[in-house]
This record gives sequence, C-alpha cells and structure tokens, in this order.
Amino acid sequence: MSNSLDTKHLLVELFVEELPPKALKKIGDAFAQNLQASLKAQGLLADNSVLTHFASPRRLAVHLTHVLVQASDKQVMQKLMPASVGLTADGKATPALLKKLTALGANDSAVADLKRESDGKAEVLFFNSIVTGVTLSDGLQKAMDDTLGKLPIPKVMGYQLADGWSTVNFVRPAHGLVALYGADVVPVSVLGLTAGNITRGHRFEAGLDPLYIRDADSYAKQLVSEGAVIASFAERRAEIVRQLALAASEAGDKLTPIHDDDLLDEVTGLVERPNVLIGQFEEAFLEVPQECLILTMKANQKYFPLLDSLGNLSNKFLIVSNIRPADPSTVIGGNERVVRPRLADAKFFFDQDRKKTLASRVAGLDKVVYHNKLGTQGERIARVRAIAQAIATKLGIDPQQADVAAQLAKADLLTDMVGEFPELQGIMGRYYALHDGLAADVADAIEDHYKPRFAGDTLPRNPVGMVVALADKLETLVGLFSIGQIPTGDKDPFALRRHALGVIRMLIESKLDIGINELIAAAEKPFNALSDEHRTALLTFIFDRLANALREQGYSAQEIDAVLSLQPQRLADIASRLAAVRAFAALPEAPALAAANKRVGNILKKVEGEVVAQVDATLLKEAAEVALNQTLISVKPQADAAFARGDYSASLQTLAALKTPVDAFFDSVMVNAEDAALRSNRLGLLATLHQAMNQVADLSKLAS
Repeated sequence: MSNSLDTKHLLVELFVEELPPKALKKIGDAFAQNLQASLKAQGLLADNSVLTHFASPRRLAVHLTHVLVQASDKQVMQKLMPASVGLTADGKATPALLKKLTALGANDSAVADLKRESDGKAEVLFFNSIVTGVTLSDGLQKAMDDTLGKLPIPKVMGYQLADGWSTVNFVRPAHGLVALYGADVVPVSVLGLTAGNITRGHRFEAGLDPLYIRDADSYAKQLVSEGAVIASFAERRAEIVRQLALAASEAGDKLTPIHDDDLLDEVTGLVERPNVLIGQFEEAFLEVPQECLILTMKANQKYFPLLDSLGNLSNKFLIVSNIRPADPSTVIGGNERVVRPRLADAKFFFDQDRKKTLASRVAGLDKVVYHNKLGTQGERIARVRAIAQAIATKLGIDPQQADVAAQLAKADLLTDMVGEFPELQGIMGRYYALHDGLAADVADAIEDHYKPRFAGDTLPRNPVGMVVALADKLETLVGLFSIGQIPTGDKDPFALRRHALGVIRMLIESKLDIGINELIAAAEKPFNALSDEHRTALLTFIFDRLANALREQGYSAQEIDAVLSLQPQRLADIASRLAAVRAFAALPEAPALAAANKRVGNILKKVEGEVVAQVDATLLKEAAEVALNQTLISVKPQADAAFARGDYSASLQTLAALKTPVDAFFDSVMVNAEDAALRSNRLGLLATLHQAMNQVADLSKLAS
C-alpha cells in the first residue's frame, strides 16, 4: 500500500432540493458508508483513511482522508481450464487455450508461464497476470454509481434534466456535484451533473452565493463561515440540543424540553442553521389533556413543548427556526399564530367528545369492521369481555370491573380526538371515563389495555388493566391464528409478536398464577375452538418469543432449551427454573447425570407402548438396581417436595445423590433382559428416574 505522502483528502458533495427530514439521517449514513466501502474495495483508501460524513436538508457529503490517486497493481491468479482441455498430449496449447489467452490480452508465449495445480479432481491451468490498479476518477465514478443505487430512499421521484428530454430518478432533484481531490476536481458525473468545486450555502443567510470550495479540507469550515450552514448532521443535532437546554433555562424556572429522539432527528433534518426561540400560548388551553397538546405541537408543528419539574405541560414551547433575524419577534409571533388554531381544534374535539358518554358509543362499534373473517369491533369486544371475565375469575380479580373496562376499551375509537390523533387511543378513553364518573381502576384499565405497546414500555398499572390487556392480546392471537394468519419471516402485519411478548411480560413480571394453556383455553371459548394444529402453532409461537427474549437477557441456548422444552405452564416460574438449571450445571455430578438422563430418555423412546413409572421391589435382582431404587425412594420425595414449594434449585440439588447409583446401574445392569417381567420392571425404574429428574427442566439438554 502506498504511504501517506502519495495520498490526498477527498471531498464529495451532492447538492439537492430539500430531502425528506425523517429519512435524512439514514440516507446520509448510507451515502457515506457505501461510498467508503466501494472505494476501499477498489483499493483506493489507505489503511489510515478516516471517514467524516455530512447530511443537511440540501446536501449529502463525504470527506475521506488519505485517498490514493491510483490503486496498487494486483497480481491475479485466474483459473482457465483443465490441463487435459488446454494442452495436447505433448504439452502444446490447444485452440481453446489460445483463444482464452487472447481474450485475456496474452499470446502463446504465456503458455510456458501457466501454472498447473490440482483442484481436488483434476489438474487445472492457472494464468498469473498483473491487473493495473484503478484510477481515482474511474473508481469514484463506480463508487458514486453503486452508492446512489443502494440508498434507502423511501420514495423515488423522476424529474427532467436541463436539456428538457432526459429524465433521471432520485429522492429529490439534484442541482450540483462537488468532487475534490485536495484542490483538484475529480471528473465524475451522476444524475446529469458534472463535478466541479461550486456549491450553495443557506437559502437566505449565506454570506456568499455561490460558494467556491477551495479544497477538500476547507469544505465544512467554508460552509459555516461563508454559507451559514452546519453541514454535519451530528454537529447540527448537538447544537440544537445545546440551544434547547439554554432556551428552556431562559423560559422559566426548572422547565425542560420534552425528550423525543425521533423529533430531534426530524428537526435536525429540517434546518441547516438552527436557531431556538421561545413561544407561548394562552394558559386556557392547558385545560385540555396535555397528551393532546403535546402531540399536536410535536406532530404538526415540530415544536418542543416545555414541561415543569413534575412533568406537567407549561404554556411555553421551543421553536427550532432555520433563520436568525436580528429581531426574532416576527418569527415567534408567526409560530404562535400558527399553533393557536391547532390547540383550539384540540380543545374543540375534547369539549365535543365529552358531550357523549363512552357507553353511548359502544353500539357504534358494531358498524366498524375489525377483520372480514372475524367480524366487527363490536363482535370483537364481546369476545374480549368474555375472555376478561374468565381470566379475572381465575385470578381472583373483580370480574364486573374487568367486564366494564373491556366493554369500553375501544369506545374512544369513535371520538373526534382519536379520529384526528389515533396515537391517543386508550389515553383519551381514560380521560372520558373519568369524566363519565367511572372508577379510577376502570379508567386506568381503558388506557392500559394497550400496554406494553413496545419493548421497555410499562405494564398496566392495576390488576383490572392487566386482565383486560391479557384478554385483548389473547383475543387477537387466538383469533388470527384460528384463521391461519400466522407471521412468517419478517411479515407480521397484525403485530402478533408484540402481542405475544406483551402476554409473556405480564405473566412473568407480574407473577400471575395462571397457566398458559388455561389462558389459551379461556381465549378459545368465544371462538369456534382452535384446531389442534393452530393451538400447537400458537403455543410454539409464544414459547419461541419467550426463548428469544431470554437469549437477549443472557441465558444460554442449552439453559433455555432445558427449561422451555417442557413448556412449563406458569411462566412466572421461568426465571427461578433457569437459575436452578444454571446452579445444577455447576455441580460436579451434573455432566454425568445429564448424559445418563439423555441415555434413559433414548431407551424409553425405543419402547413400544407406554412405560409406567412404578417398580416392584421383589423383582429387583441386581445389587445396582436395588441401590438405585433405594436412593430414588429417598431422593424423589425430597425433590418432589422442593418442586411443589417452588424451590427448584433445591429440587435439582437433591438429584446429585443419584450419580453414583445411576453410574453403577448402567455399568452392571442389562435393561433389556430376556425375562419380560425383569425388563418391564427395569424400564419402570428408569421411567421413575426420568420423571424425578425432569420436573424442573429436561436435563438431557445439558448433555454435551
């Protein structure tokens, strides 16, 4: 590889019309990474080359240090053909070989230099040649073409070039291309543009227009000083965060901007020179639930609402402007005028919605289609109510409250507020339920039955909410599995994986004393029963989600397989079972017992018919089988008692005493004795052993 003296720094910028702000970060990262990867693959980057990437609303750019003007020549060994095809019996080249060499730019004199090596089947001819390294101009052209074709563009648009005839496709029309190697322009072309050293700064505040970039290293500094643009996405984002914190401290005591990384990324994609300003609205609007006001300010206006120290919304908000006028009052006033009608709409919706009770809206759900094979939302609610009552009864929770919450859970879908802001479903239901005078537990359950909505989300805050959340998710799972809507690959249009994880989290984290089969049985009743195939598929689906979650928590595949292969019904016990398995695996006796357990399982599998786990002591002949039976008589009750009280570690620890008699049994006892009674009794002894060992987990899964 050439040393750093043979290299210069490279700057590439594509200047475009405003890019989609939500996609800018992803597109900018892909542009930089793909361009770097292509140049590196072509041998044009030194080992110490460093990437810096830029992405602003109107530009995608890359700066690379230590770029070679030409890649090093490479020695390439090319496989030609079998020697028997390329050479005659006396070692001369055949016409086929001469034709191949001509195509490679060689002549018959190269025949003497061909290498003969075996590929494992026959001798093959190899041609050793020197391939000239690609030049930067050719390599960059290829890298640009490859990169633009791989960008994660949400929606491509076609537009005409200046000639009026040609059409190209890109995320937005491109108007400029810069490619500088040091101070020299690299002659490349894309999207009908030819590279130069000219770009544009801020639309309104650039000191110079156009901007002539002196060299690759001056790009970012010139854009700031002459173009009024912070080109780096990361630097611009950090500047917005800094200004938000500063403005919040100026806005009032202990006010903080709402934390929202997605909004921050989107606003960073909207401005080139951020300027944070403080706006405010009338305090009367604070009578509206703050979730509504926050959502309309964030979603529609891209403002950062300000919260007080208790997390309550204030009547002040932060605006991230793209301009820096000497007098910002006009900008602030304009934003305040724009936000006021939005807040007024939210207040209107809230006032109108409260004129009707949630209960009066329930009948309207009969007209809302849920799924063409599963009926309306009204029919779905009837099923959720039945499931919720069944689960509440099993868990000792007031079934009447669960029924009311389930009945009203989806009623807010028919309100004006949720019609405008679907993200507020459940949240508005809670507010309207409290306005209707319903119990707080019922109101909370209406909001919480959607929980957990995403990884890391909180669980329902009370038992009624837990019951309705379980019922809602199980109704979805059972219903969609019953019609064969089972997720495959990446496709999961009904978010069934999320629903299954929600059920798992509630059962485990809330330590609910109910079995998974009981839950599925309760959820089946309002439907035509699941087929055996769909029931098995649903159980497997749930345990697969659980296994994935446990792997993310750091449990080994062996530990998970040992516990989940038994499909334990009470998921709240999973953690203690896994801990017990881990402790057991650390015992010196564990490897031998796991291997023996696997051997026992294999023996029992081969037996035709069911083996009953019972032993006739009078038929025990060999000393080793007598000893094993006596140890089992002593150990099994202890293990069973520990298992019954949920002390899984103690249950497995007692099994250590079985190692010596089990080893002795397999050393000296023939299980498949010719005498049928002896054989049956020994199989019964092994079945008893197998039963004792596999209550907590299938220990054979620990065998190496």
